[in-house]
Amino acid sequence: MKILATLFIALLLFGLTSNRAYTCDLLGDKARKLIDAGTIVPIETVRATAMARHPDSAIIDIELEKRYGVYLYQVELKDSQGVEWEMELDASDGLLRRDHQDT
Repeated sequence: MKILATLFIALLLFGLTSNRAYTCDLLGDKARKLIDAGTIVPIETVRATAMARHPDSAIIDIELEKRYGVYLYQVELKDSQGVEWEMELDASDGLLRRDHQDT
């Protein structure tokens, strides 16, 4: 029984840490350097795209992350009816990848 418990914990920890290697959130200075280098589009571009897609919404959160070597903006919005939306944009060119209602 101890062996099964140990194996389960090891697999759980491996699963939690292995995903971390492929996804990381980027903050402040790193994001600014990427924008200044032209690697990613400015956050203003992301805001404009989000508001054009959902004009009567308020932006709740915008995050920049790197997943499997690709920079992505994650945008959370809430429209005037209280419906929450999640958008994903390619940070290199600002093109929309996903736009769906948050459930």
